[in-house]
Amino acid sequence: MSQSFGQVIRQRRKKKGYSQRELAQKLEIDFTYLSKLENDRAKYSPKEDIIRDLAGYLDLDADELIFLAGKLPEDNEDFLREHYKSMPTLFRRMKENPKFAEKIFNQAIQEDGEG
Repeated sequence: MSQSFGQVIRQRRKKKGYSQRELAQKLEIDFTYLSKLENDRAKYSPKEDIIRDLAGYLDLDADELIFLAGKLPEDNEDFLREHYKSMPTLFRRMKENPKFAEKIFNQAIQEDGEG
């Protein structure tokens, strides 16, 4: 089972030796909000710039953390708007056919490694 957004940031924060107050101060957010994020109890996910700052302080991949937070990186929004009619079909096929999804992901990973 994969970790949640909150579990990932809590684990990495502890590994980096930050207290919640220290990290929250660096992020310029209230430490109680950081606590809610770490416990997956926040009423809303943080803005992209906060997630990117979190990734920077915690040495995590910002785009991966954004996706884990259930958001879409802003630089991908134009692509989705351009192809919005195809997205439901793509996601439905990936959900219905895990082998198809695995093929798509493996191909993307392979091509990303070549670039």
